Amino acid sequence: MVKKGKVYLVGAGCGNADLITLKGLNVLKSCDAVVYDDLIDPELLSFVPERAEKIYMGKRQGRHSATQNLICQKLTELSSEGKTVVRLKGGDPFVFGRAGEEIAALKAAKIPYSVVPGISSPIAIPAAAGIPVTYRNLSRSVHIVTAHTADQGLPPDFKALAGLHGTIVILMGLSRIRLIAQTLISEGMDPDTPAAVVSGGNSPFPSTVRGTLQNISEKTEKAEVKPPAVIIIGAVAALNLSDRENAAPEGISVGISGTAAMTEKLRNILEEMGAAVVLTGSQSIKTLPIEFNMANLGQKKSWVVLTSSNGVKQFFRHLSMQDTDLRVLGSCKFAVIGSATEKALKEHGFHADLCPEKFTSEALGELLLRRVKKDEPIYLFRSAKADNRLFETLKQEFQVYNFPTYDTVSVPEVSASFDAHGSKLDYLAFSSAEGVKSYFADKGEVPKGTKCVCIGSVTAKALKSFYDEPFITAEEISAQGIADAILKDVKTNL
Repeated sequence: MVKKGKVYLVGAGCGNADLITLKGLNVLKSCDAVVYDDLIDPELLSFVPERAEKIYMGKRQGRHSATQNLICQKLTELSSEGKTVVRLKGGDPFVFGRAGEEIAALKAAKIPYSVVPGISSPIAIPAAAGIPVTYRNLSRSVHIVTAHTADQGLPPDFKALAGLHGTIVILMGLSRIRLIAQTLISEGMDPDTPAAVVSGGNSPFPSTVRGTLQNISEKTEKAEVKPPAVIIIGAVAALNLSDRENAAPEGISVGISGTAAMTEKLRNILEEMGAAVVLTGSQSIKTLPIEFNMANLGQKKSWVVLTSSNGVKQFFRHLSMQDTDLRVLGSCKFAVIGSATEKALKEHGFHADLCPEKFTSEALGELLLRRVKKDEPIYLFRSAKADNRLFETLKQEFQVYNFPTYDTVSVPEVSASFDAHGSKLDYLAFSSAEGVKSYFADKGEVPKGTKCVCIGSVTAKALKSFYDEPFITAEEISAQGIADAILKDVKTNL
């Protein structure tokens, strides 16, 4: 008899991947299967174990890929096979998330379950736009309602909202915003009551519109706001406490791709600058086996060359996998490319002996040719997709060993919202050659008016094989380098 598994109903939060709770992330990292919805950050799927099943079963108005009964059936089937299942929902499982129906099905099948709360859109989306749902002396209550009903009308008790004090937050009401405003005004609400419409979180069309109950529908239609969106009505809707109000480049939209670590860094930097960021693709790191005894590094004075922060992590991962005593590295010198790689090395307790001023493999090769002694072997620990020019340059003068320690592979389950958003992107940033290849295999072309940015020469070389238009290459091979290149271009074109 197969032991029944367990289902975790996890709220993914509303927005970036790092808004999920620590408990939710830990469960995700150890699950056997994940059944996920729309409007989660696709980056979360990169934390799911490679062995785990990834099953999309989203439910959106007008685009239902799965009925609720099918979702309940799938959860029951997977857990009955003895699997630990994560039901990953945008926001919080219990806030219009239909978790109750799924729990009822699990209870009927006598399957263990647990709920992991998440940050819900009625609070998170207004907050991201600088609108607090409560504020002393302005709003001491919050009323969260849905405007969605099967007959396309408003809920029967909707008129009662006109007489309430505090903040009204309306979900799934964008298509009926004119009817909402007219109904509230006709029931006695002041037409000059502040109102706002915010499309944020993981929406492919982030936007914020502010106005009054009297003009918010007209302003929203003029701005062509797309769902999903949250409607906020009340005095707090006039506030703007956003920390990005005066950031630059305000209004710039950037598509990013890369590993979870890279996209998290890049997203944080770009959003701090005020840019709207959308994930266009994701890659995971696959550790490759190497036929080399890492303890041999300590046999004589030698150089270890690391060209990326991922290379650093994989180098020390292989040391750990072989249970190597780190003291063998005492006779090694380290050469790196870029401040990000240098920082990653320091986190392991080692300082770089060489780092070229220009963060390219060509510059590092020239520096090594000047500094390495003839009898000192050089060990390259890099990506399987690394450019071969550094190896070819060094082997003319030295004994060089090249070890591909990892590879980047696309995460097919990460559906890029670029299909819907692409025409509005100002920049498309590539942080790896694999990201370039995956993008063109999936999308075919770069939309007109979108400018491409590459992290370095290897990525630029890959882009040139698909793309004939001019593009930008970052001066530094890092997330900060990409952001700096975009900011420099924006300022140049002001």
